[in-house]
Amino acid sequence: MAAIVAPPEPCSLRNDFLSLTLSPIKMRTKSNRKTRIFCSNTKSKDTSVWEKRKVGTINYDKGKNRVSVELTGLCKDEVPKRYRDRVNQRDLKLSEVVRKILKLRHWDDIDGVLNYWSGRFARKNFPVLIRELTEAGALEHSVQVFRWMKNQRNYCARNDIYNMMIRLHARHNRTDQARGLFFEMQEWRCKPDAETYNALINAHGRAGQWRWAMNIMDDMLRAAVPASRSTYNNLINACGSSGRWKEALKVGKKMTDNGVGPDMVTHNIILSAFKTGGQYSKALSYYELMKGTQIHPDTITLNIVIHCLVKLGRYGEAVEVFNSMREIGSQCQPDVVTFTSIIHAYSVCGQIENCKAVFDMILAGGLKPNVVTYNALLGAYASHGMHKEAMGLFNLIKQAHLRPDLVSYTSLLNAYGRSGQPEKAREIFDMMRQNSWKPNVISYNALIDAYGSEGLLAEAIEVFREMEKDGVQPNVVSICTLLAACGRCGQMVKISVILSAAASRGIKLNTIAYNSALGSYLSIGEYDEAVNLYRCMMEKGAKPDSATFNVLISGFCKLGRYAEALKLFYDMKDSQIPLSKEVYSSVICAYNKQGQLEEAESMLMMMKSDGCCPDVVTYTSMIHAYNMAENWEKAYHIFREMEMNDIQPDSIACSSLMRAFNKGSQHVRVLSLADRMREKDIPFNEAALFEIISACSMLRDWKTALRLIEKNESSIPIFSVGVVNHLLHFLGKSGKIESMMKVFFKLVASDVEISIGTYTVLLKNLLASGKWRKYFEVLRWMEDVGIQPSLEMYRNVYPYAHKDDNTDYAALVQERIDRLKVQTAGEPPGVAPS
Repeated sequence: MAAIVAPPEPCSLRNDFLSLTLSPIKMRTKSNRKTRIFCSNTKSKDTSVWEKRKVGTINYDKGKNRVSVELTGLCKDEVPKRYRDRVNQRDLKLSEVVRKILKLRHWDDIDGVLNYWSGRFARKNFPVLIRELTEAGALEHSVQVFRWMKNQRNYCARNDIYNMMIRLHARHNRTDQARGLFFEMQEWRCKPDAETYNALINAHGRAGQWRWAMNIMDDMLRAAVPASRSTYNNLINACGSSGRWKEALKVGKKMTDNGVGPDMVTHNIILSAFKTGGQYSKALSYYELMKGTQIHPDTITLNIVIHCLVKLGRYGEAVEVFNSMREIGSQCQPDVVTFTSIIHAYSVCGQIENCKAVFDMILAGGLKPNVVTYNALLGAYASHGMHKEAMGLFNLIKQAHLRPDLVSYTSLLNAYGRSGQPEKAREIFDMMRQNSWKPNVISYNALIDAYGSEGLLAEAIEVFREMEKDGVQPNVVSICTLLAACGRCGQMVKISVILSAAASRGIKLNTIAYNSALGSYLSIGEYDEAVNLYRCMMEKGAKPDSATFNVLISGFCKLGRYAEALKLFYDMKDSQIPLSKEVYSSVICAYNKQGQLEEAESMLMMMKSDGCCPDVVTYTSMIHAYNMAENWEKAYHIFREMEMNDIQPDSIACSSLMRAFNKGSQHVRVLSLADRMREKDIPFNEAALFEIISACSMLRDWKTALRLIEKNESSIPIFSVGVVNHLLHFLGKSGKIESMMKVFFKLVASDVEISIGTYTVLLKNLLASGKWRKYFEVLRWMEDVGIQPSLEMYRNVYPYAHKDDNTDYAALVQERIDRLKVQTAGEPPGVAPS
């Protein structure tokens, strides 16, 4: 190994590597050839021992290099003369001592390492030693070394040592220990300075003890220690991190009154205080005031602004700020926090593709995503049940050498739950425990929802019990999830049991919980129980909201209790609760079901005047009402209004309009609407197909009907009996017997159980077209599948067989007629119909 000391002028490590490569250095070692490079500035001997130097080591054989930092400190030659002759310990550099200490566990013999170090006799090494350990964040090691240091004879208490220890305890949220050091330093006759008070205020601010921080500030002023800008910033941060934004503003005003002007850090702390306190609008207003000053915002400022815009639902403005940061020449380039906020914004909007695009921007920009960033994208996948993408991203977290945290596992669990895979969700839950993560109440609630959403109520209740056994207290979300599961399973008894369990555990139900219970009662038709629970809700002081009335009104409409639904609507108006789109739609439906068309129209006008845009359900309800009133013109007008408002009609709306057209003898319009449905890729439901076939029948347009059959050939087996019979009758009536039989054969081939009504339609059309032999064959098919033809069916075909002098068919038909007569005992055998 060879060592080369850098020249006097400053140089970089890269230049040293380059000069070393070009220098004709001959290495005589046969293996493990290494070169050490020291980068330092030429300084006096007295100060160079406290300067850190970069040391580069090159291993030519292995092709590796390593860069480390060395700090010499005072060694054996620099210790006081009275100790120099007696020093018999190893002459270690200060950086080597630090490395040896950090390699040990804090309960190992750290004192032995320090007692073997010759530099312990030079007390100037002590503050530097503490500084290196505290910068490494080694709390227990620093405490152990500080305890050893105070036992040395040459130790002298210093403010800077105590300040560093107090700051280290603050980083680890050990407020009591930091306060103890503050009192201890005064016992050692060290007068606290501004840095000491700053560190102590910071410690209490990190712990959320803002009142303690305020008291420390008062003690500082009483001790005649002038407060600096850092002092005020720490105090504002202490108030703001606890959500006390008003106190933070008071401290900021006091700071200005005392002649200490705020800087960029101060403004960011105040913005953060608004954000923590949920005052997002005030944060944006404060930001607007900032822009009028000479202080220019930085990346932290804009990150807070983006966060507040997202919380207020102003996603477009948040993206605009983000794009302005990405512009070339911008002084505030986005960091990982910025990208994470934008991913969350797109996730709330449901734009999963944009979430992935922003994540790819992070990688393309050379930034390294942290666990929070991965969790933001993972949560976006989980909200849409995209379990494959979520699992792939979860594996990427491990490949990036990051450890998935509790949020990562919970999001992945939620992804499987939303995709209808409770068993896989359970596997992720167990994996979470195996990796030393204790599930919290959110994790348990996600697993309960995974079982409950699939109707597995027993398993969901078992997870609820398991949560209590593990010492995790269930909350109101747990109760809401179980109540929703009861509604899916249709078990009224369980609803009452869960409500009782919540009361016995002291879980106070909120409005959302009552809404879940009301929805569950109404989903199983328990009107009286829902009404009683609604009254109980009012007695307990839980204020109903728009969702409460929406659940009740829509539920009563489904049960046909329109009068009760309308009464609740007027109660809602009296309570001055904002009317939602769903409530308006349900009330319009209730009026229409009762034949009160004028009231429904008036409600639609009120809905528009309140600025609530009708949706497809509202418009469909009005189309159905005009259909019942046989007013196709108004039905068509409301349909056109829906399209002009950029609301895509669905199959139900189109079929309702078709029914109105057919009632108004506007059969051509039905076929025209069918063409528009194909152009807009609106699927045909059974009601639409029935109306189209009816229109073709009235227009005798069998070609259009056949084209419709060809395009929906795969759906024929799942049509209802009414649609199939209507289709067969139309084809037979149009003389398209072969097409009629093709449709019938498709039904037979699909193993659909064919009713006697379908056979009756088929036989009637075969007989009308003179296909009596095929008629007789269909009768045999009926007997083969276990459907007994009626006596009338055989009597209808007998004249055709007898007229064609086909004695075999006539005899066979006569035999069937005689047998049925005997079974019914209605007529004597041997009498053929005339």
